[in-house]
Amino acid sequence: MSHTYDAAHVGSDSPASTICHSNDSSASAAGDAKAAEGQEPLFLIEGLHVCAAASADSSSGEESPSGAGNGQNAGARILKGVDLEIRPGEMHALMGPNGSGKSTLAATLMGSPEYEVTAGGLRFKNEDITDWGPDERAKAGLFLAFQYPQAIVGVSVLNFLRQSMAARTGTEISILQLRMRIMDWMERLGMDPSFADRFINDGFSGGERKRNEILQMAILQPDVAVLDETDSGLDIDALKVVANGIEAVKGQKPDLAVLAITHYPRLLELLNPDYVHILLNGRIVESGDISLARKLSRQGYGAWS
Repeated sequence: MSHTYDAAHVGSDSPASTICHSNDSSASAAGDAKAAEGQEPLFLIEGLHVCAAASADSSSGEESPSGAGNGQNAGARILKGVDLEIRPGEMHALMGPNGSGKSTLAATLMGSPEYEVTAGGLRFKNEDITDWGPDERAKAGLFLAFQYPQAIVGVSVLNFLRQSMAARTGTEISILQLRMRIMDWMERLGMDPSFADRFINDGFSGGERKRNEILQMAILQPDVAVLDETDSGLDIDALKVVANGIEAVKGQKPDLAVLAITHYPRLLELLNPDYVHILLNGRIVESGDISLARKLSRQGYGAWS
C-alpha cells in the first residue's frame, strides 16, 4: 500500500480551543474557484470541518508522520470550513503559520483516523470519499508525502514499491523492470542506488527521506499528490533537487495535480504554482497566484490578522 497511518501518532498542527460538534451546520458553501470550461474538478473539498478524533492517543510523545503536533485535545475544532477545487494538471500551494491547520488538512485528505470530519466532505473523481480509509484512497490515486517520513524496518524500498504498484494498478511488475525504473529516478533525485535494497528510511538523513517520498510519487504515478512541507529541513541544493524531481514527475504525467503545503515561498519560486492559498485559523482566507506568496514574504501573516 501507499502511506498509512499509525493511530498512536496523534496530532494536529492547530491548538484550536473551539470544541467540535458532530452536528455543526455552519459549513460554508463551495469555494470561489471557477471551473475551467468543460473541465470538472478532480478533487473537491467542500465546507470541510474537522476535529481531533476522540480515539486519538496524545500520550505517546512521538512525532506524527503527518507533521501534526502532539497533545491536541480530542474534540478540539481545527478546520472550520475549508473549500478547495483542484483540477487535473493544476499545482496548488497552501501556506500558513504553525497552528493554522495545514498538516491536519493533509492528514484528513488521506483518511487519517486521528481526525474526524464533522461537516462538509471530500470528492475525488466525482465520488464521495469522505468515509474511505487510507488504503482505498491510495489505490484510487491519492498520495501523501509526509512531513516526517517514518522508517519501516524489515521492508526494503524495492519491495515496498513493488507491492504498492501491484495494489495501485492491479497488475504485477517484474523486479528487474521495477529496479530499472527506480534506478532511473534515483539518479534524477541524486539518491544512492543502494538505497533501493535498504529498509524504508532506515538510517536515511532528513533530505534522503524527502527524496524517497518523491521517488515513491514518481513510481506510483498518483492522480493527486499532497506534499506536506516537503521543503522543511532541506538546504537550498537539496530543495532544488526535490523541486526538479516534482517537476519531472509532472512532466512525465501532465495531468498530475499537486497540493504543496509549505511555510515558506522558496519552494514555490521553484515550482511556480498555478494557485496559492493562505490558511489561517482553520480557513482559507485568500487565494491568488504566485504574487500572493511574494506578498506574504514581504508582509508576513500579520497582513491577514
